[in-house]
Amino acid sequence: MAGAGLVAALALSIATAITPVGASAATADPLIDYPTFKGAADSLDRNGAADLIVSSGSKVKQRILRLTPGGYRQSGSAWSTTKLDVTESFESTFKAYLHHFRPGADGIAFVVQTEGPRALGGWGGGVGYRGIEPSLAVEFDTYQNTYDPNSNHLAVVLGGNPNYQSDVADSPISLFGRPFSARVVYDAEDGLLRVYIKRLSSGATERLVLEHEIDLAEHVGDDAAWVGFTASTGTGLSKQDIYSWTLDGSSA
Repeated sequence: MAGAGLVAALALSIATAITPVGASAATADPLIDYPTFKGAADSLDRNGAADLIVSSGSKVKQRILRLTPGGYRQSGSAWSTTKLDVTESFESTFKAYLHHFRPGADGIAFVVQTEGPRALGGWGGGVGYRGIEPSLAVEFDTYQNTYDPNSNHLAVVLGGNPNYQSDVADSPISLFGRPFSARVVYDAEDGLLRVYIKRLSSGATERLVLEHEIDLAEHVGDDAAWVGFTASTGTGLSKQDIYSWTLDGSSA
């Protein structure tokens, strides 16, 4: 179980501005902008185990998105009520903390889908998005199921079926027990999705982990899509939290 000192350090590090490697200067206000999730109740559809809670450390309290609270066979999802134009490029950055139990399970996913704002997938190895179709999921997986390479990897999964990973890579950092920052960048002109990750610690370097070619609008079957997060637990458990989320892109 993580101590109060780690939770406090996480909250303080999140409050510090971090400039992603290779990020361009913002030219407009973000489409989605949650430095914390204060005031997000009316702009974030939550399903299953997902909820907005107040997380407290020894020094800092803030509202976060908790996708699973650490119970048995849970799944949760949260979708922005602002739909994303997937014919245009976008960049999404979020800070996550998967913690509390060992072994941790099963992980979280950043998902783009056209099923709807009530979409919720399966528990366990379903990572909260199994069965959501059409969809694109970028998963951050902390548990090794039979179809997984290990218990610490990233994958791109299409069509809501985590048994078949279109691209997969070992994570260069631990996804469980330590907070991390992730950045998902979609270049619509080149049809290329890139996924970056870094530790939330001083001097940490962002690393490119995955590249995947895709025409996102064609794949999800629409110009507009819901975007958000899913997560799940099984017999292994985790508290799985998103502390901040921004997305630069165009509304549909």
